[in-house]
Parts: sequence; C-alpha cells; structure tokens
Amino acid sequence: MTVVDQMGRELHLKNTPKRVISLVPSITEYLIDIGVEVVGRTKFCIHPSDQVSDIKIIGGTKNFRFEVIDSLKPDLIIGNKEENFEKGINQLSDKFPVWMSDILTLEDSFDMMTRLGEILDQEEGANHQVAKVSNNLSKFKDSKKGNALYLIWANPWMAVGRDTFIDDMLGYLGFKNIIEETRYPVLDESRLLEINPTTVLLSSEPFPFQQKHKELLQNLLPKANILDVDGEAYSWYGSRLSKVVF
Repeated sequence: MTVVDQMGRELHLKNTPKRVISLVPSITEYLIDIGVEVVGRTKFCIHPSDQVSDIKIIGGTKNFRFEVIDSLKPDLIIGNKEENFEKGINQLSDKFPVWMSDILTLEDSFDMMTRLGEILDQEEGANHQVAKVSNNLSKFKDSKKGNALYLIWANPWMAVGRDTFIDDMLGYLGFKNIIEETRYPVLDESRLLEINPTTVLLSSEPFPFQQKHKELLQNLLPKANILDVDGEAYSWYGSRLSKVVF
C-alpha cells in the first residue's frame, strides 16, 4: 500500500508493518499503548517504563546507530521533523520506509495517532487513545489565565515561541504566549525585563532548572509567578497527554 506521512512524503509498504522502530519518545509510548511491536527505540524513549527496557536502543534522537537499525530489519521507522536530523533520516530512507511526523498543534497529534493506527492495523487502539487524550485535556481547557513565558534552558535563557507544539498547548490551556518570535529564541536579561511576564513556566526538560535559577528570575522579575512544570505535559504529544495533569 502507498501511504503519505505528515511531511507529504509517499511511502510504499508491501504489508502491514510488524517490526517498527520509533525515533521519537512520545510516539514510542503511543505505539506501545496501542499494541504495536516496537523493536527499536532511542535512549530517550522512557515510557512506558515497565516495557521499554526490553526494547533495543538504536542511539539518540539525533545520533543513530545505523548498524543496530540494520540488524533489527524494521518494516517501518517512525521519525519526527523537529526531533530527528535530516541527514540521518535521509540515510535511513535509502534502506527502509520512514514515516515522518510533523507536529505543531494538538490537531497534528490527533492526526498522527489516527494515521499510524490505520497504517499499523491498530485503529481500535488508536481511536481509544485519541478519546482518552481528548477527555483528559478537556478538563484543563482554558483553565489558565494571563500571559506566560515558557523557558526550556538557562545560560543562556531560551524560551518557547510560536510555531511549536508547546505554544499550541499554552493556548489550549488559556495562557497567552508572551513570546512573539517563532521557534526557540534566546533572551538576555534586558529582554526579560522588557516583556515582563505575569507567569514564568520552568520546564522539567530538557534543562534541569534549580532553585538558584528560580531565585535569579524572581529577583529580576519580582512580580512574576514562577512555577515548575512537567515538560512532558506540554511537549509529549500522543498518549502521554491522557495521563498528565496541569
């Protein structure tokens, strides 16, 4: 069959894929949750914790161990435009079908879940997970107020801007992302003072924010409400969103 991924690339599959490698942590969890046999994962694929330990590690999201991938003989590899690197994806595509996700919104996440369910003959499980995510998130829709600065790094400060999945999640929850730039701009102290956010959200990943970072920000922005937040809740699309609390 011929299928199209979220980047508009056509893939030709002989049969329903049975041996799947996932290069995306949140998609790995989703695939396992709907009953797919995942034979390879990245070292960052940590959920579900009681099942991933038995799955072969093929490297990181941006550095693949190609010889390990070759040995696993996958029927399908699943990647992501943002999380993986183009050169590596192109090299894999020369040997194997690679289905690429491109997720900037919650609707993109639902689209990914539905399409992979169809491709992998797990439509019932996919529909069930989409419903679980929708039901859980509906409890938090528009539950937040005011503008927010979402930080993912310190030294230098790095924020989340527009055209990102996190930005879409902020809007869904009711926050207004105070950053107008796209992607992940770097901010100096003068810019932080200029934007003067009502709320500062410190993500639990990828940077390990500590108390000293909170104190530095609080001294710089004395009126801001500075909060630690679960980075997975804001950035892991897929079935993880059926389990998170905001």
